[in-house]
Amino acid sequence: MKIKFWSRADADNDAESFSEVSESSLVRFSRTEAASASALLSAAVAAVLWASLDPAGYARVWDTRLAIELGGTGVAMSLSSWINSGLMSLFFFVVGLEARQEFDVGELRERQRVILPMLAGVGAMATAVGGYLIFNAGGPGAGGWGVAMSTDTAFALGTLALVGPRFPQRLRVFLLTVLVVDDIVALIVIATAYTRELSLAPLLAAVLLFAVVVLARRIGVPYGWPYFVLAAAAWVALSRSGVDPLVIGLAMGLYAYAAPAARGDLERATDLFRVFREQPTPQLARAATVGLQAAVSPNERLQELFHRWTSFVIVPLFALSNAGIPISGEFLSAAFTSPITLGIVFGYVVGKPVGVLAVSALATWLSRGRLRPPVGWLAVTGAGTLAGIGFTVSLLVATLAFSGEQLEQAKVGVLTAALLSALLTWAVFRAARLLPGPMRGRLLLGTAESISDLVVPVDPERDHVRGPESALVTMVEYGDFECPYCGQAEPVVRELLDEGDLRYVWRHLPLSDVHPNAQLAAEAAEVAGLQGEFWSMHDLLFAHQGELRPRDLHRYAEQLGLDVERFAAEMRAHVGAAHVAEDLDGADLSGAAGTPSFFINGARHHGAYDLATLTHQIELARVRALLDA
Repeated sequence: MKIKFWSRADADNDAESFSEVSESSLVRFSRTEAASASALLSAAVAAVLWASLDPAGYARVWDTRLAIELGGTGVAMSLSSWINSGLMSLFFFVVGLEARQEFDVGELRERQRVILPMLAGVGAMATAVGGYLIFNAGGPGAGGWGVAMSTDTAFALGTLALVGPRFPQRLRVFLLTVLVVDDIVALIVIATAYTRELSLAPLLAAVLLFAVVVLARRIGVPYGWPYFVLAAAAWVALSRSGVDPLVIGLAMGLYAYAAPAARGDLERATDLFRVFREQPTPQLARAATVGLQAAVSPNERLQELFHRWTSFVIVPLFALSNAGIPISGEFLSAAFTSPITLGIVFGYVVGKPVGVLAVSALATWLSRGRLRPPVGWLAVTGAGTLAGIGFTVSLLVATLAFSGEQLEQAKVGVLTAALLSALLTWAVFRAARLLPGPMRGRLLLGTAESISDLVVPVDPERDHVRGPESALVTMVEYGDFECPYCGQAEPVVRELLDEGDLRYVWRHLPLSDVHPNAQLAAEAAEVAGLQGEFWSMHDLLFAHQGELRPRDLHRYAEQLGLDVERFAAEMRAHVGAAHVAEDLDGADLSGAAGTPSFFINGARHHGAYDLATLTHQIELARVRALLDA
């Protein structure tokens, strides 16, 4: 495969057109979101058709009463209410999980980066409400101002995956932060402005139950059923208090911490599995399972468990139960002249983008650039139009604020605004391709500095480096000579070095608990390096990954023409162990627990390490470096 490395002019001209990306975790996640948005849209269309063809049957199904009782007490609601307040609590739980992950280990772990999208989220909500009230202030629809406030997370992120640029992570994180602020404020509004009767005793019980959740985590109660029971009890208490219980889902998600897998936890998991392998009993199987799960943060485990359920079952089911409108020409004519419909459309389609852009620009100007978006201003505009896609919470608020014909008009407004905002988003990113190259690069990518995940910077005096010192992109690999995945990555790295301008750095991360010869192999490479043959030994070790015993290492030293006696003496004295230990410490600090772990211009690469994926990431890093130059 031929790889093209770009000049500055090429980078500006092609800032959005990178080579094809293979199945990395980010791409798979983006495709999940795109598929989720498609499922949501399909469910909404099905709801409209169902309500139009059989309005009585549609209402009858979702008005069915469902009760869960124990000992004469319990919760009884309509089927649609169970979906809106029950299942959607899981959706907001997943939203909270993803926001917490970005806050702990993603772009938002630098707290200053949270401020601007938070302000943009609040500003966008305020301008959307203002836009709605332009049409409804003092009228019968004034009480529905909350309908035009909240963006639909699933629809917005799915639309971004479908029509956004091919470097979605920074834009996605910026948008996600805006949306989480949006959701928090919207849930507070639902819990206050749209709560007609408030019972303090159940509300206090819910607060105390969440306090028990916090205490349980502090004293080390492992994640699992205890937290689910506490959350379910808090949900019941909130539903009895008059406050919409959705808030407990978001709170629980935000409380589940995320962290990279620690080397110590992985080594303990390996030991537990090894003991089980020797004595495969049910007790040891359970211990090994618990150990493996403990090596991964609860946030990641819970996202893996619930994300697809919320994307492909819960959210489409919500759409099916809430988006049904009996469409007719007379009804649409009345709806599109209604101030409720017009206010919702104006608030979302105009108010949201104006709010995101205006507040972002104002914050950047007032802070003299200390606060600025992580992407370019054209991408911020796209985030603003995406914020105009309302659905989930909008329909929830509509059902609380309106009834009858007004509710139907509000639904038309929400659906129309979502469609128009999605089309505007497509137009924004489509128009980006028509701009001159240098302008397109800056307006899409921006000039904000990337967060460096690589804690120990590259030092040419101690690190092992291939490629020119002047290269714009430096790729650091933490690797293990006995790791088969590192062996698969080695020819990819070699082709990248052969074809382009790249600086490559190797650092040791021997996984001694699973690869018994990895430590000695790493030391052998270091000892060979003292005689000027590090890279020759590096290549030989990868060429013979299954033969890394001491006598094999001695044979390789002879093959390379090293001073064999010196090599043997330095191996016995473990002269290379100190360098390997320093690399291990650096890997721990940088969150690299597995191999291979790649860092491209200091940023951790997540996902696949095939040629196409690494090429894409390297070119993206090159474009950013050229724009910053």
